[in-house]
Amino acid sequence: MARLKETYVNEVAPALMKKFEYKSVMQIPKLDKVVINVACGEARDNPKVIDAIVSDIMQITGQKPVLCKAKKSVANFKLREGMTIGVKVTLRGERMYEFIDRFFNLALPRVRDFRGINANSFDGRGNYSMGIKEQLIFPEIDYDKVDKVRGMDVTFITTAQTDEEARELLTLMGAPFAR
Repeated sequence: MARLKETYVNEVAPALMKKFEYKSVMQIPKLDKVVINVACGEARDNPKVIDAIVSDIMQITGQKPVLCKAKKSVANFKLREGMTIGVKVTLRGERMYEFIDRFFNLALPRVRDFRGINANSFDGRGNYSMGIKEQLIFPEIDYDKVDKVRGMDVTFITTAQTDEEARELLTLMGAPFAR
């Protein structure tokens, strides 16, 4: 079992129960899933770019991503309906906890001038989203094999009802929020 999941069961859940005074253990917020998304506009010109992104995401998450296709044609962007323009992967369970542990403890501290993640990026319903400027912060990515630096979006979906509950949940799980 992942170390972070044990931490949640033994430390995080009881702390949340005490702080927010829940009546039932089913009210305690928990992490539902983590979605990692890489959008790539240059994929419309060069389809091989998607292969590089897919291999990077597979190395980072340990799971094969889903290709995202354009829903509408947009002439100004030279985009046709059905073109592959990005990839995404949804992590749940064991892989999710493993990714979060590596993300908070290994990847984020490798960001240049890192002072913590923005605490204001909650959506009002207890979900947190953040962007990463480069995939090189992950230790799994080999610097020499990267053809281009690409960013990605990471979204943490929780069962929390409010942003305050979600912030406390992520903080107890090790999220390095800026002070």
